[in-house]
Amino acid sequence: MKAIYPGSFDPFTNGHLDILERSLKVFTEVTVLVAGTPRKSTYFNVEERVTLIREVVKGMKNVKVDSTSGLVMEYARDRKINAAIRGLRTPSDFEYEYMMSTMNKNIHPTCETFFMMTSQGLYFVSSTMIKELFQYGGDISHYVPASVLHKLTEKLSEKKK
Repeated sequence: MKAIYPGSFDPFTNGHLDILERSLKVFTEVTVLVAGTPRKSTYFNVEERVTLIREVVKGMKNVKVDSTSGLVMEYARDRKINAAIRGLRTPSDFEYEYMMSTMNKNIHPTCETFFMMTSQGLYFVSSTMIKELFQYGGDISHYVPASVLHKLTEKLSEKKK
């Protein structure tokens, strides 16, 4: 069964990678779907995020990376994908994700949402906290893939010029 793993992924963290790697044990193909979200201020634009994720997952079989500016469930329905993966860090994430999955069911009735808890050592890692820690000079090397850290460093250098 094919699945999508949608999110803003700004930036793609080791928590995201953990969910992706574990989901590949369950699904035959996973599309990491960078979804634009107007309510979030992003560090990287959509194209940069897609490129970064492709770099992280190169060599991983059965992984695709794509983006959409529309509804995630319309993307899934148009491609006959009937599973959506959502990562949960804490129990409080479940309430929002449950409401989202209920709305998604109205858009794409045959798509099932699969919730996966982030691994124990990564439950506190969020893209927002990673960006803030990084901007203040904190060490984020344990929380993001090396290629993401490199691009974040480049981006910060550009902003300082």
